[in-house]
Amino acid sequence: MAVRSAFESSSEIGVFSTLTNSYCLVALGGSENFYSVFEAELARHMPVVHCTIGGTRIVGRLTAGNKNGLLVPSITTDQELQQLRNTLPESVKVQKVEERLSALGNCIACNDYVALVHTDLDRETEEVIADTLQVEVFRATVAQNVLVGSYCVLTNQGGLVHARTPMQDMEELSQLIQIPLTAGTVNRGNDVVGAGVVANDWAAFCGMDTTATEIGVIESIFKLQAPGQGMQSALIDTMM
Repeated sequence: MAVRSAFESSSEIGVFSTLTNSYCLVALGGSENFYSVFEAELARHMPVVHCTIGGTRIVGRLTAGNKNGLLVPSITTDQELQQLRNTLPESVKVQKVEERLSALGNCIACNDYVALVHTDLDRETEEVIADTLQVEVFRATVAQNVLVGSYCVLTNQGGLVHARTPMQDMEELSQLIQIPLTAGTVNRGNDVVGAGVVANDWAAFCGMDTTATEIGVIESIFKLQAPGQGMQSALIDTMM
C-alpha cells in the first residue's frame, strides 16, 4: 500500500523522512498525525526514530541509507549521532561523511544492493558509501540532473525516476542497477520524486497531493499491490 501523508501542511514528505527496510527516520517536531501514519504501518516491524540532523528537520534530504547502514553529513552533532546509534538496530552502521555536498539524500539514491551517486562526489565518499551501505556505487545522472537522490527513488523491487527521463537513459540505468524503472511524478505532477515519496520493499508513503493515478504508478513499480505478500517476503528477507 502507498499511504498519503503530510508534514505540517507540506506534501514534500521525502524531505522530512528516510525509509529503509530496517528503520525509518522522521523529523522532530511535526504533528502527531505525521508520525502516526508511519508508526501505524511500520512500528511493528522496525524502529521509527524521531530525530534532527545538524539541528534541522530536513532529515530525508541530509541522510541516505539502507538496511545495512546510514550516512549522515558532517553537520550532524555528536548528540544526534549517539541518539541514532542507540535507537537504530545494531546491524545498522551509522557513519558520518565529510563531504562538501552535504545534502546526502539529494546526492545518493540507493537500495540494499546498489547506490547511484552525484557525479561530483569525492572518491573517499564513494568508498565510504560502498563500505557502510555494502552496495555497488555508480556515478549517474537522471534526465541530465546530477541530484540523483532528488529525482530517483529506489527499492529492491523497482525504481521511480523523474517524469521526463528519456527512455534510453531509463533502460541504461535499469540494466546498470538490475531493477525495473519507471518514470513518474508525485504531488500532482511534481518531478522531484525523491521529495514526494519514501518507499521500502513493502510500504510507501507519498505526499497528500499525490493523485490516484500517481499512486497507481508508485504501487505498481514498487510491487506494493498484493496485500500481505510483499510484506511477508520482505520480512523473511530481514529474518534471514
